[in-house]
Amino acid sequence: MSTRRDFIRTSAGVGVGAAFGALPKPLEAKAPNIISRRVTPVCVASGNGLGAVSRAIEELANGASTIEAVVRGVNLVEEDPNDSSVGYGGLPNEQGVVQLDSSLMHGPTRGAGAVAALEGFKRPSLVALDVMRYTDHHLLVGEGAQRFAVSMGHQLEDLLTESSRARWIEWRARLSDRDDYLSPEESGERIGPFREPEEFGDGLLDSHDGYRPQGTINCDIVDSDGDLSSVTTTSGLSYKIPGRVGDSPIIGAGQYCDNDVGAAGSTGRGEAVIKTCGSYTVVEMMRSGMHPTDACLEALRRIVHVTVEDRLRDENGRPNFNVNYYAVNKNGDWGGAAIWSGARFAVSVNGDSRHEDSAYLFERG
Repeated sequence: MSTRRDFIRTSAGVGVGAAFGALPKPLEAKAPNIISRRVTPVCVASGNGLGAVSRAIEELANGASTIEAVVRGVNLVEEDPNDSSVGYGGLPNEQGVVQLDSSLMHGPTRGAGAVAALEGFKRPSLVALDVMRYTDHHLLVGEGAQRFAVSMGHQLEDLLTESSRARWIEWRARLSDRDDYLSPEESGERIGPFREPEEFGDGLLDSHDGYRPQGTINCDIVDSDGDLSSVTTTSGLSYKIPGRVGDSPIIGAGQYCDNDVGAAGSTGRGEAVIKTCGSYTVVEMMRSGMHPTDACLEALRRIVHVTVEDRLRDENGRPNFNVNYYAVNKNGDWGGAAIWSGARFAVSVNGDSRHEDSAYLFERG
């Protein structure tokens, strides 16, 4: 039996139909047309990565994934005993022990891996890659990272070369005139110039505090499908307090990759990059539409803004250290920038691997 409520409900429906006609059927959702656009593969790296970008692009052409390509690229520098900033032959901490850091991200899988304060393995990027591939973790440190590396079959070895050991011995001898170590002049065993000006001037190394070099290699890549990866690897600040970790193994600081946007990485004063989430900031600036170069410059301005300690500023209130950023976006645009002029970075595109001058905020006097 119909009730008054049923009558009202039915009448209301009829009224709506009469007023507006029959209600239309909902439209079936259709997927948007996807326009496929090939990207020219590009690889960028810090100034010491000219060989790395060439090798990375070559690896891509031979079928390697983006993460395999950049790792194999930086392996060249990690294995080079003449590069005192990364891997084998890297300058040690204050106790004469080489401690290495590395992190990486693979855009297509959103994977990430990192190691910090790793001793005894000249290719920390490969250990970081194993962390990404074979564990549920993103960062392993110290003794735990070392044991993991051994378990994965990496070879434990002495990372000091004759040159890096000699430079550490000279540094230790100059620490104080109140200890029992003889200075090079007193012992007659002077090794050579304590600071290599040509390395600083070429933009390959930066000074953390005016005389201690710190160097790193960052490498970022995009392939023809627009897939991205990034890696950063370093021996860190020379003669550092044991256990000190800079930005290189910190995901979002030393490097960051978002496959929807781009990849970026850094070298220079790690503490400044950590404090501003540097590489993540660069990628977010690219997400907002900035060109990679402009994104790098904006992230550097943030460092300048938060550097308020007198000990870290010159007489004009500007940072007395340097930071460099490198970036590539999903469309194949690329760029690099530094706080101070004189820095360079490496790029490989269209079969041409070369150095480019970095954009900068301040001109060196």
